[in-house]
Parts: sequence; C-alpha cells; structure tokens
Amino acid sequence: ILDGGSTPVGIESTVLSLAGEKPLLLRPGMISRQEIEELIGPVEELSAEIGGAHPSPGLHARHYSPKTPLFLVESTPVRPGRGVFLKAGESMPATPRGYAAALYATLHRLDQEGYEWIAVQMPPDEPAWAGIRDRLRRAATL
Repeated sequence: ILDGGSTPVGIESTVLSLAGEKPLLLRPGMISRQEIEELIGPVEELSAEIGGAHPSPGLHARHYSPKTPLFLVESTPVRPGRGVFLKAGESMPATPRGYAAALYATLHRLDQEGYEWIAVQMPPDEPAWAGIRDRLRRAATL
C-alpha cells in the first residue's frame, strides 16, 4: 500500500457509467448527481447492493473500514467505554469538501489512538454530502 498523503478532495471520485442506454451513477463522490444532471440530463443510481462482480471499485458493503468499531448515529451517542465522537463543525470540518478531505486521515488517526469505538454523526442527507454519507456507511461496523 502506498500512502500518497492528503488530497484536496479526500474521498474517491464520483464514478459514472455511460455504457448503457442511460447514464448510471455507480459511486457518489464530491461531484453530486445533481451537478452531473445539470450537464447531461437524468442519471440513474446503482441499486443499494449488487451481487457478483462490482462494476466499480469501492462498492463492497465494507470499504476502507477502521479496525476500531465505527458506529453511525443521528445524535450524540450514549455508549459505555472509551470512545470518540465525530461531528461536522466540531471534530470535523463543517463543509462537505473540508469533511471529505479530512475523513480518511481522521479515521486512520483515531484507529491508532486505542479507542474502543468511534461514533460518527451522519452529515446532512443532502446532495453535497452524498459521497461522504456513502463512505461512512461503508466504513461502519455492521
């Protein structure tokens, strides 16, 4: 594994397939579905879980997961043990671009700090946050 350091975007790219009759969003990233649709028209989204070979990297149910159990919450967690809680605007940047740029480095750092768990407040369910929400769901402990 080669660590290239931090990047301005942080999460992997948006992946769009143009192989079929209609454009298909395979993986959300920092370019939102709405931004793509403004340029090329309607775009379909890949169904939640697919079987067989994945048409794009990063589509496994678990992807880039820390070793420390990671839980997604809608509000501040109440959980016993030594843990850490990440929230946009406090522990994490408040903007989608800033959050995405810091996400993997933050999870990696927290994974090394010996916590029993990591809880992450889900960012808003808005188009600009879709790629981040996707990566958090894939990083979460099932």
